[in-house]
Amino acid sequence: MSLDDARHMAHALALGRRGMGNAWPNPSVGAVLVREGRIVGRGWTQPGGRPHAERTALDQAGAAARGATAYVTLEPCAHHGATPPCAEALIAAGITRVVAAIEDPDPRVSGRGLALLRAAGLEVTLGTLAHEAGVDLAGFLLARRENRPLVTLKLATSLDGRIATASGQSQWITGPMARRRVHALRMSHDAVMVGAGTARADDPLLTVRDMGAVRQPVRVVLARHLKVPLDGRMAASAAEVPLWLLHGPLDAEGQRRHAAWAQTGATLLETPLSAGQIDPRAALTRLAAQGLTRIFCEGGGQLAAALIAANCVDHLVTFSAGLAIGAEGLPAVGALGLAHLSNAPRWTLTSVEEIGGDTVCHWSSP
Repeated sequence: MSLDDARHMAHALALGRRGMGNAWPNPSVGAVLVREGRIVGRGWTQPGGRPHAERTALDQAGAAARGATAYVTLEPCAHHGATPPCAEALIAAGITRVVAAIEDPDPRVSGRGLALLRAAGLEVTLGTLAHEAGVDLAGFLLARRENRPLVTLKLATSLDGRIATASGQSQWITGPMARRRVHALRMSHDAVMVGAGTARADDPLLTVRDMGAVRQPVRVVLARHLKVPLDGRMAASAAEVPLWLLHGPLDAEGQRRHAAWAQTGATLLETPLSAGQIDPRAALTRLAAQGLTRIFCEGGGQLAAALIAANCVDHLVTFSAGLAIGAEGLPAVGALGLAHLSNAPRWTLTSVEEIGGDTVCHWSSP
């Protein structure tokens, strides 16, 4: 791997991150076109997944693309969908070399794009900054390989790990700068997910505010019986901002709630149960089937525990404020039923930061 290849691929990866949270159901890809050492075009996957990064970069470069090298964070597509294949577009534009970070696991592509390029006489290099690309595209890769999206679990707690007082008061444990960071994290994910208890207790909007969001994340609520207030803020905004309610089998009263929620514009998705509750893995599989690749979970404690127990938390973001609530407060994570410390799930600390008097830690699954 040459230094130039690494530098231009790092640029492409940075561009791809701009589309996170906007590109689903497609991956957020970045592309850079370089001719004789000069960048002639660049792009990233646009909102809703179209146009693709390569098409955007080619349109920017125009005739200057002929003879250029294309740096792309994911193998160019080779199948005909809403638009022609990017591999064919690169060939038609006169690109002479393609440097791709990783192969696309989608069975419609999976090496076919690279083979198409090679058959047309283009030089192809695969694997430049592959690890970094795998991290950025982890949600898309998980959706294709394991039929579930990437999950980031956020916990905002007191020093003693509480998310609310015994009376349920939770606003606000952390300060305004930490809450603004949460909005930025929402914006980089396809969906924000909570349990029905959080929806009832907090009546949250779960939207991105004051950050110029191009596309609001889908709001997902796991509500076994659909017992979420129909006079709340989510119901009132369901026609403007996507709201998906995952529920189990419903009795007659539940069916009436189903009909009322459908009238608000919400999407209702029946999901299998496990031990009387919505099965977390089944819920994630349901969301992946709908095209979501990156989920930002904001609790509460029961949902956090269910995701942890199912080994479905890929990233953990913990905000900690300098106050104590006490043992009578509501814990950030519900019961896990652990008898031995050796069975406790662990994550690897990747960063620690002070933010407006609070601390934020990022953890990743080993």
